[in-house]
Amino acid sequence: MPSQIAVVTGAGSGIGRATALALGRAGFDIALLGRNPERLADAAQELARHSVRTLIVEADVTNATALNTVAEQIEAELGPISVWVNCAGATVVGQAASLNAQDIRRATEVTYLGSVNSTLTALDVMRRRGEGTIVNLDLAEALRGLPLQAAESGARGALRGFCESLRSELLHDADAIHIAMVNLPSINTPRYAHTRNMTGKPLKPYGSVYEPEVAAEAICRAVFGRHRSISIGLGGILHALWRHVTPLWRESWLAKHAYKSQMGHDWLEAPQPDALYTAAPGALAAHGPFETRSRRLDSPLSLFVPSGLRAGLLGTLACALLIGLVRHYRRRD
Repeated sequence: MPSQIAVVTGAGSGIGRATALALGRAGFDIALLGRNPERLADAAQELARHSVRTLIVEADVTNATALNTVAEQIEAELGPISVWVNCAGATVVGQAASLNAQDIRRATEVTYLGSVNSTLTALDVMRRRGEGTIVNLDLAEALRGLPLQAAESGARGALRGFCESLRSELLHDADAIHIAMVNLPSINTPRYAHTRNMTGKPLKPYGSVYEPEVAAEAICRAVFGRHRSISIGLGGILHALWRHVTPLWRESWLAKHAYKSQMGHDWLEAPQPDALYTAAPGALAAHGPFETRSRRLDSPLSLFVPSGLRAGLLGTLACALLIGLVRHYRRRD
């Protein structure tokens, strides 16, 4: 029986590289898409050790026409695409009022429009067979609306809305094409050193940090379990409750504490090269420099929470909070 074919964008480093390896080990042959052919070749060599067929394609996801050509090449050389995972992304970090409009536009083009272009390309080829799975990445509840992250939050929020509309359209057309969203917390990848940084200080991950293999496992579970969405850890449920029940309190807390939680203490001596417009230089793999605080797959806190379970737990917590408030005010009376 021939292997299934998976396409992974942003496959040269970070989450994309870890995902390509995880899907390869699960039996897929992999098309590796990215802007840096050397890093893609390195990822292909890693997959070859597991007897995985690969195809390296240098491509920019902001070019929709090029992606259509890429999809035809993949199907001709590897076979029919059954899974497409969008891991490519880029952003600029800094207070919104200090950001350059052109940089925000570029971040949106890569993270939002790049994922949209890839999704539409995948839909086009999958509809020939009437089935397939497309995975897009979203922010965990704890990361939504962070200060300094307006560009990333805006792009991911737009992608979330796009996928919600697309799901109902696919149901209307009776297409058996599954759209999954994976809500990711901070992941220990090289991106922190290669993000366009307007703060003047080195960037660091906010909140709980996980290794890229945990993100890759969540993506695989979304593929095989056909989950509508999946999250990592139980913290997202508490943050969702916090965002919806006391949004002003959360905003006030973030204003006081979230700045220093995302930046180092020292000032950068000079601007660092970034990957916003061109591929970052150097040999980058999946991991970043924050191993000492990262949770791995064997961590008891690396839990995977599908959307159905998440909704049930969130409803239970909301009911418990409501009952607690009612009892509190009854005692006061």
